[in-house]
Amino acid sequence: MKKLSDGQLEQLREMAKRYDLKGWHFHKDSRGFVIITREGIERIAAHLKIRVKFTPVHEWCNPTEKQYVIQAEAWCGTGDDQIYGQSYGEVSDKNNKNAYPVAMAEKRALSRVVLKMAGMYELGVYGEDELPTESK
Repeated sequence: MKKLSDGQLEQLREMAKRYDLKGWHFHKDSRGFVIITREGIERIAAHLKIRVKFTPVHEWCNPTEKQYVIQAEAWCGTGDDQIYGQSYGEVSDKNNKNAYPVAMAEKRALSRVVLKMAGMYELGVYGEDELPTESK
């Protein structure tokens, strides 16, 4: 991951203002990218009035191996101004230690589709739910 340019930082500041995000909704990851909190994701989704449909992708799920994939289809706007987005959230023993793997897959799917629709992936912003989790 590369460092954000000054132009990207300015775009991120503008987006933060547009979606009423505060500094504490973000933190910089030591690997060079920006992380947005779950609350930040929810604020963006509410601001854009994103509607989401979650569907398990059964052919990619294997409960015996604790592997789950959830598809998120999302819409915002109406008529000709409607925007559609789609993404996936996945978990396995390799990237999740959370006791609720299906819920984590859904959170990851939501984070990804919201950030795509908001244009934040282009700026190197990732949701905190996308990072591997540790057991509590």
